[in-house]
Amino acid sequence: MRLLRVSLRNVGPFDDAVLRLAPPEPAGGAVALSAHGDESSGPDDETSAHGDELAPVYAVAPRPVTVLFGGDGTGKTSLLSALALTRPGHALPPLPAVAPAAGGRSPAGARSPSYVTTEWLLGDDDPERPHPLVVASPTATLPGESPDTAAVRRREQALFDRRAQQEGGFVFVSFSGARWFSRAPNMLSSPDRSLLRYDVRQPTATFDDPTRADLTRETKQVISYAAVGAALGAGRAEHHHLERFEAALREVVDVVLEPFDLAHAGVSPTSLEPLARSPRGGLVPFDALPRAARHLVSFVTLPLRALFAAYPGADAPREREGVVAIDDVEAQQDPALLRDLVPLLQRALPNVQWLLTTASTQLALACEAPSVVALRRTEASRVELGEGLLH
Repeated sequence: MRLLRVSLRNVGPFDDAVLRLAPPEPAGGAVALSAHGDESSGPDDETSAHGDELAPVYAVAPRPVTVLFGGDGTGKTSLLSALALTRPGHALPPLPAVAPAAGGRSPAGARSPSYVTTEWLLGDDDPERPHPLVVASPTATLPGESPDTAAVRRREQALFDRRAQQEGGFVFVSFSGARWFSRAPNMLSSPDRSLLRYDVRQPTATFDDPTRADLTRETKQVISYAAVGAALGAGRAEHHHLERFEAALREVVDVVLEPFDLAHAGVSPTSLEPLARSPRGGLVPFDALPRAARHLVSFVTLPLRALFAAYPGADAPREREGVVAIDDVEAQQDPALLRDLVPLLQRALPNVQWLLTTASTQLALACEAPSVVALRRTEASRVELGEGLLH
């Protein structure tokens, strides 16, 4: 599953904003349509389930990385929160628009209902579907949509909601900008109901609540279970997938520990605490890793765990598709590593679509210009999106 487009209407500081995550013009000059038919189509477009509208057949994949660049108060967190609430299997009402400042005028259209619309290219979750799935906020009525078309769209959305909740897949993982790491000990219990189960309805990260953003225990559980499960299931065909998971986890952890001259060393047999190995052979417990390293390890191990749980029969869980959203990705990172942060994430999980927010100019400049979307305040409470850092 990949995200193609997000439309926000009176959500947070956004009046009427559209974020496109796929290039506007596919190879060959054909223009990719949105699901609302608001652009001219190419010769390869097909008729959608709506019957009277054309649905896009995207000739190019969405960008693997999108960096939302802007200062504090430009709506980066609001955008990720809206996205997390509008996806297959999990669609809830969005936050309302920001109220105007005292004495200020109400923004245009502020009285109209708030809603979010997202378009998803399902990929491995439905390989035969050529056009995107539209997921909208409950009760949303899209511009130019007839009652019959709205009813068809809602039935289709309900169908895929059931699929996502009953059959797995449709992976979306988010990280709060308020994340932190405590010194909590590892506690491994009921892995079949937690680590080995991906619930698309599970609440996503509370982006502004630091009391719910401690990643220590969850990260430790994933690493330790991978080692324990692989060891106990070694040589048993029915548990061979656990060995694949442990091998994939070692690979992704090694990638993000590389800048620190460390490598994954499994877990302690006495405490089940994750360990890293230094160039001289010394063992470093997880709690003693550099703070930036712990954050990077969580960025790749938790999505890998979700991919493994959502697709338990996959031969290579590291190669599966999913969407990972990280708010304030530069937080707690070494400034010297910011230019290499995005390439590290892409090397670790090459088929994941990364949605990153940042206020770091250094990180944004290190990315390709088409991957950067600038958020800029135009009025006291309004924000606009612009593709490219210098837009």
